[in-house]
Amino acid sequence: MLRPALLYGALPALWLVALLAGCAAPPRQPFEPHPVFPPPPDPARFIFERSLRSSEDLDGPSGLERLRRFAVGAPTKVVGLVKPYGVAARPGRVYVTDTVQRAVVLFDLEAGRVRLLGTEGPGALTKPVGIALGPDGGLYVADAEARRIRIYDAEGRHLRDIGSAALLRRPVGVALSPDGRLLYAVDVGGVDNTDHRVQVFETATGRHLRTIGTRGTEPGQFNLPLQADTAPDGTLYVVDGGNFRVQAFAPDGRFLRAFGELGRYPGQFARPKGIAVDPAGRVYVVDTAFGNFQIFDPEGRLLLFIGQRGSSGGPAVYMLPAGIDVDERGWIYVVDQFFRKVDLYRPVHPETTFGDEAAGSTS
Repeated sequence: MLRPALLYGALPALWLVALLAGCAAPPRQPFEPHPVFPPPPDPARFIFERSLRSSEDLDGPSGLERLRRFAVGAPTKVVGLVKPYGVAARPGRVYVTDTVQRAVVLFDLEAGRVRLLGTEGPGALTKPVGIALGPDGGLYVADAEARRIRIYDAEGRHLRDIGSAALLRRPVGVALSPDGRLLYAVDVGGVDNTDHRVQVFETATGRHLRTIGTRGTEPGQFNLPLQADTAPDGTLYVVDGGNFRVQAFAPDGRFLRAFGELGRYPGQFARPKGIAVDPAGRVYVVDTAFGNFQIFDPEGRLLLFIGQRGSSGGPAVYMLPAGIDVDERGWIYVVDQFFRKVDLYRPVHPETTFGDEAAGSTS
C-alpha cells in the first residue's frame, strides 16, 4: 500500500494523465442510424449526414490545446447561428447568412472552426439574405437593407459592390451564370409597387444589362420573387413565391417555362422559398409551409421530396426551412430558421441520376 505522502504526491500526476486521456479521446456519441431517403423499399438516394448549428458541432481543438486552455483559464467561445437564411457551400466550407448577426457565418469544416464574415469595414452587412458562390470562389451576398450585392473573397475580405438604390428596391436573392459573367439579383419589391423582378448585371463591371419581369401573374411576371439559381446550361430558375411556382428563363431573359401551383400535394407549393440546381440540372425547392424540399427534373417533373414539418428539430424535421444549396459533389445543405441549423445530406451514389423516374418516389 502507498503511504499517504506518496499517494498525495502521485495525485497531481494521476490527475494530469486522466485529463490528457480525456482530452485525447472525447467521449463517443451513441450510434444513431442516419435517415435514408426515400425510405425502403425504394432505392436510397440520399443519407442524412449531420446538422450544423455552432462551433460545438465541429471537431474541436486537440487534446493538448484543450489542456492549455484549461490550465490558463482561457474561455471557450461558441460561435453559431442565430437567425440563418441563405446558404452556399463547396466541399469543406459552408457559408450561411444570418440576418440577426448581420453576418455570413462560415463553417470551415477543414479547419474545424466557425467565423463571422462581413461584420466590419466598408463591406459591413446590414441585412444579408441571399448568398451565392462564384466560379472564382468569390462570395456574393444580397443585402436587402443596403440595396446592394456585396462581393467578398473566400475569406470574407470585401472587394466591391454591385447595384444601387436606384436599381434595387429590396434584393433578397443572388445567382451567377455558370461562367460567372452574369449576376442575377432577385428584387422582391413590395406590396405597394410593381418592382417584382430580376436585375441582370455584368459581373466584372457591375453594368446593368437588363430587367426580367414586373409584377403580375402572366408567364415571365412575378409576385414576390425570392431566390434564384442557375443550371449548368445557363438556365435561370426563380422562385415566384406569390404565384406558387418556379419560372425558368434563358440567359438572355427569355421566358422558357414554369412549373408548380398552389396546393398541398407533392409537386405543388404552399410557401416556396429557397431554390438550388445540382450539377445534373435537377431543381431543389424548399417549401416553408410543408417543412420539406422537393426535387424536380429540369422540366418540372417531381422526383422526390425530403423532410417533414415538426417540433423536434431532428434530422430532416423543419419548422421554418429557408435556403438550400447543392455542391459539386451533389451534397445538399438546407437551412432552418426556427431550429437555427443547416442539415447536410450526401448522395448514396453521386454518379447516379434519377433517370426518367418521375412523381413516384417520396420521403
